[in-house]
Amino acid sequence: MRAIAIKMKSYTSHADIISGASNASLLKAMLITIGVLAVLYFFFLGNMVFNIIERKSLETEARTLSSEVADLELQYIDASNKVDLGLSHSLGFKETQGIFTTRKSLGSIKLEKNEI
Repeated sequence: MRAIAIKMKSYTSHADIISGASNASLLKAMLITIGVLAVLYFFFLGNMVFNIIERKSLETEARTLSSEVADLELQYIDASNKVDLGLSHSLGFKETQGIFTTRKSLGSIKLEKNEI
């Protein structure tokens, strides 16, 4: 049993998968990756917060504009209700008589009353 344990130790000491120099470079690469990911996380988190704040300010501005539009619609309705025939005559407009023309039907084409 002891012989097998000694033999296994000799095999495992030579079968080092990652050497000491590459351990340091692997650790450095992992730390750099974690740092880059942390920076990206805070960047995207900050962007989301600023976008939420901007959206809320735009919503309040939209409500303000909506109330202004409603006020202008009421002013338009009031002004359009004041326009009548008397106002137009006082401004110099006259009522005209329409002139209509008729077209003579073609003699060769006879239409029946219920073609369809």
